[in-house]
Amino acid sequence: MPPDDCAVLLRSTWHEERLLALLLMGDAFSRSGDPRRQEIYRLYMSSTAFVNNWDLVDASAPHIAGAWLLHRDRSPLYALARSADLWERRIAIVATQHFIRRGDLADTFRIAEVLLHDPHDLIHKAAGWMLREAGDRDRAREEAFLRQHVRSMPRTMLRYAIEKLPEERRLAWLAVKRAGS
Repeated sequence: MPPDDCAVLLRSTWHEERLLALLLMGDAFSRSGDPRRQEIYRLYMSSTAFVNNWDLVDASAPHIAGAWLLHRDRSPLYALARSADLWERRIAIVATQHFIRRGDLADTFRIAEVLLHDPHDLIHKAAGWMLREAGDRDRAREEAFLRQHVRSMPRTMLRYAIEKLPEERRLAWLAVKRAGS
């Protein structure tokens, strides 16, 4: 589907049409060369107001924003992480899933740090999820992040981050959190 048609669907009032647009954009991105990928990335970044639900973000951010920025300047993600818009903040952290799957974890930890004091539960869940994903690749780095931030991170973020740890480790982290609260 041409980007102009995707743009029309992306601006729809119907959630399902926006989701279809994002899935089509992600598919086209994966099968295209850089000129088309850049066009899709630019459309995505100029349309974040329409990527306005957790499933829309989760289905698109790694495959478009994360994929485009893999070997580029990642400062757009830090700008999104500091946005007043909930969904832009979620795009910032979820986009790092693309990096994580390639063993590149630094931005996940940095953006999670930016989002530590975010007021919204949907950000706590997304950041915890990405921390857990990063921990699947490098448990020592995840635990170092937790040691530094466990007392100040939201409980939901912590719970998502430690979800796959052995029960003994999960309970130990929760005890540290309780003691620091």
